[in-house]
Amino acid sequence: MAVLIKENFAFADSQYQYMMKQVAPDKMPQSYDEKNKKSIAYQRTWWCTGFYPGALWYIFEQTGNPVIKKEAERALKVIEPNKTYTGNHDLGFMMYCSFGNAYRITKNESYKEIIIQSAAALASRYRPSAKVIQSWNTNQYFKGPVIIDNMMNLELLYWTSLNGGDKKYKDIAIAHSNTTLKHHFRPDFSSYHVIDYNMQTGDVLRKATWQGAADCSAWSRGQGWGLYGYVMMYRFSKDKRYLDHARKVAGFILNHPNLPKDKIPYWDFDAPYIPHAKRDASAAALIASALLELGQYTNGSEKESYISNAKDMIVSLSGEKYKAKLGENGGFLLKHSTGSLPSNSEVDVPLIYADYYYLEALKRYKDWYL
Repeated sequence: MAVLIKENFAFADSQYQYMMKQVAPDKMPQSYDEKNKKSIAYQRTWWCTGFYPGALWYIFEQTGNPVIKKEAERALKVIEPNKTYTGNHDLGFMMYCSFGNAYRITKNESYKEIIIQSAAALASRYRPSAKVIQSWNTNQYFKGPVIIDNMMNLELLYWTSLNGGDKKYKDIAIAHSNTTLKHHFRPDFSSYHVIDYNMQTGDVLRKATWQGAADCSAWSRGQGWGLYGYVMMYRFSKDKRYLDHARKVAGFILNHPNLPKDKIPYWDFDAPYIPHAKRDASAAALIASALLELGQYTNGSEKESYISNAKDMIVSLSGEKYKAKLGENGGFLLKHSTGSLPSNSEVDVPLIYADYYYLEALKRYKDWYL
């Protein structure tokens, strides 16, 4: 694995130098349209804009390439105004994956200040009566939607409380985790995608999906968000309920009869047309990274199982089927991710967050298990 990890960071360094040349100066790369040979990028308030600078920081940390660092710094400047953005719940993805990694590596105090400001913006979406952070604004489909993805954004809040920010951010993260634990999961420990709340009373109006195959299905990346979120919350809080829950979610994923042999999930565990359904490399990268951290908090054969399954996912993602060739795929590392199949959006394409969590999984394996 040591050789595989070193080779893949070297590849990522070269591939992202290629990607840098495709990027519009005021946007962040998101995907690539293979048919039209066109890079797809979005303006700074798109929920994924923190993953590109975050990926660059992971690459720089391993290779020390000043060209990569310079681009990471440039990308941070583009998204910095998001520190006061309150339009959705994705400040963790946007500002912690980016500035969080930048601060961890450089200890630049200005980055820390931006993280703290971003936490304040995210906390503005907390609804005390329902004890949740509202994910999306009220719309024609949902009154008070909270999606399982929101667990990922709590890292920004908890970290900020422990690093000079207001203690209330940690309390918000815990309250949201507890409410999600209560309402988002089924008896088999799979997760709904969207819970629609009455934000004045906290009552659940509806349990639904937006990106999954059906309201009652297990959307694969959503299972990954839940797993990662509760492992991360255990890291900070040491609340054993979170660890126990993460283990049960991991059990649902790893023991599911529809998990393919190469461990790269179909886009939904209950997708129609399995085994011909589309895969989601982003779900595999995310789950692998989460399993590696779960291995830090468990022992014996259970720990070995998490590490072994994560390794299988990393090896599959690093193979010819899922990994791009140098100078192809718009500069993205991985192929075959699925954003939102029901919306026919980003189906069987590279996605920036697949790359991000793949790089994170490589780093975690190197740091903890080599």
